[in-house]
Formats: sequence, C-alpha cells, structure tokens
Amino acid sequence: MRAVPLGIHSPRAVSEALSAHGWDQGRAEAAAQGLRPFAVRLEGLDPERLEALVRYAGTRLGLDVLTGDGWAVLAGSRARLSAFARPWVGPPELAEVAEAVGHAVPAEIPLAWQTARGPLRLDRPILVGILNLTPDSFSESSRVSAAAQAADRAERMQAEGAAMVDLGGESTRPGATGVAEAEELRRVLPAVEAIVARCPDLLLSVDTVKSGVARAAIAAGAAVVNDVSSFRLDPRMAEVVASSGAGVVLMHSRGDVTTMASHDLAQYGGDAVGGVLEELGLADAGALSAGVPPDRIAVDPGLGFAKTETQSLLLLDQLAALTALGRPLMVGPSRKRFLGAATGRPVEDRDRATAAACALAWDRGARLFRVHAVGETRDALAVAHAVGGGAA
Repeated sequence: MRAVPLGIHSPRAVSEALSAHGWDQGRAEAAAQGLRPFAVRLEGLDPERLEALVRYAGTRLGLDVLTGDGWAVLAGSRARLSAFARPWVGPPELAEVAEAVGHAVPAEIPLAWQTARGPLRLDRPILVGILNLTPDSFSESSRVSAAAQAADRAERMQAEGAAMVDLGGESTRPGATGVAEAEELRRVLPAVEAIVARCPDLLLSVDTVKSGVARAAIAAGAAVVNDVSSFRLDPRMAEVVASSGAGVVLMHSRGDVTTMASHDLAQYGGDAVGGVLEELGLADAGALSAGVPPDRIAVDPGLGFAKTETQSLLLLDQLAALTALGRPLMVGPSRKRFLGAATGRPVEDRDRATAAACALAWDRGARLFRVHAVGETRDALAVAHAVGGGAA
C-alpha cells in the first residue's frame, strides 16, 4: 500500500496519474480540471438562504461553507461547485445563489483568439512586444521615432519570440497629456506600414482610444485594437472593431488618458477584484451588444491603472477570477510601479520582476503578455509552460 500526494494547484499531476492507469488524455484532462479547488464569496444573503446553503451545499454536496452576517464563502472542487450551480436541481430558495455561482466559476480558457489576420492559438504563452511611438513614454528604452527604427525594433522582438507587437502613439504614463488625432496618426501609420512590409508574419496591435486611429491602422495592416479605455472614451470604437473583423483587448481603467495611470480613482470599497471583474464584464457586454463577436474579445485587468501597488499585486494573485468572463486574458505588468514597490528597483531595472510576474500570471490563466523585454520574459514563460506539461 502506498499513498502519494498530488499537487492540484495545476491539473497536471492528476491528469498524468489517470493517464498512467489507462484513461485517454481528453477524459483525464477533463477529470483533472474538475478536481481543481475553487472558492466563491457570496454577499447579501438573508438568514434563510444562509441556513439552506449550509444544509444543502455543505451537508449534501460536501462543499466547505464559511458564513457570517449576510455573507458566505463557498469552497470545493470545481466539479462540486458546478454541481451546485444548477438552479433547477437544488432548493428553490438557493436558485439565485446557484445561478450567481455558475457565473463565477471559471470558464474554460479559449484555445484561440480571432484577429483580423486570422486566429492566434493560445495553447502556449503569447508574447506581445511594446513599441512606443511617443517622446514621453515612461520607459525610455521602448521609445522609437522613425518608421525604419520601429521596423528594426519589431523585427528584433519577433526574433526574440514576440508573436505580436503593440504600437502606441499616445502615452498613458502617470502625468501624461493627450495628443490630437492627427498627431497620433502621424506617429502610428508610417510605423504600421513599415513593420507590415518588413515583418509580414508579425501580428500588429494598435494601442489607441481613438476610433479614427484604429480604423486607419487596421486598414494599413494592424490586426488588433488595444483600447485601454474599453470603448469608454470613444463610443465609435466599437463600431470600428465590429465592422473591421479586428481582435480587441478591453483593458480595465478609469478616467481619461491623463488620469488613468494615477491613484485618484483607485477606490473599490475594499473589493478591487470584484470591482474590476464587474466593470470588465460591463465592457464585454457593451462590446457584444455593438456587434463584436465574442471570439474576438480579450480582456486585460489594467495592472497599475486606477490601482494602487497593493491592488495591482492582489489582482495579479487573483487573475483566475477574471477567467470567469470566458475571454483570453492579457496582462501588462512590464516595469510598472507595483513591481518597483515589491523589489525596490527603478523602472529601468524591472525586467526580471516583469518576467516573474508573467510566469505567475500564466499559472493563473493569462495567455497574452505585453512586455518591453521580450527575450527575458520568453525564457520565464517557457519554463512556466514546460512545468505545466507544455511542449517546448
């Protein structure tokens, strides 16, 4: 007789144990995913529902239930929580609770993300190189001015492992000022054209909140729109994305480009994760209602945007909560203040911290990684992917 503990922070150990005993791979992976632990915090519960929750979820389904005055934490395997999240099966007084839990349980991570240049597979980490076409980006080493220089930098990033390069013509750094559309177009379009000509297999994303810039960049060959305002600052952006077939990244932020990187709007009533999840969910619903197909939407928690350093670290830890939206998850921790707060390093010396943050984010469900130092981050993500059982 032998008992061997299995680490179930990832599904690999259980999946391999089942496969070793004759289960086919698909069935083994599905069963392993079902055993992964998960917890849901519930608010606004009256005494009757609290009592029913303890009786049904705790006693009958074997879930762990921690309760207080009007709240509960429900924890257990994903399979058991999914069994609870069937309003037609359990007690009628828990139907609303079951439906809410069903929406909160993480969705399967999409296998691909559709862009204007076709699907981007997400079975391995996708590196997105940052290329700033601004004179005032907070990270000096990522700045370029001439189109030829932009193409040189993009070509180098592709050689280091980037599948996509994100070009921005308007800074959102702390204290930034906005630029006119004509000036942003002057910065962005020549670079898009030069990179498309030099690197035809490299996907391009345009980082903009202006629909006119997005429309022109897509026409010039960009495949993705990275809107750090999630369509808040230009309602016409949704129409441009929907009609062009481009992929879109909806990033969580508050305020405009001059304030969104500050702490001025970082009030979440003690629940930053819940606030970000709710606001991203609203942005996602708005994009869908504007005609953007669901398989073209990715989301980004906006680390460092309208968030304190502590809130950004918490969101990094709790990224798995955002997978409940069912969209590919992009993160952009690169060289940001919260990494400086954690390490004590200045902005120009945060690439190792960035790589570590990305490896942690992969384990928590992120699949796209927007970074300045592509090569260094690639190695960290390659190790994280291999540890999870991915092929080299």
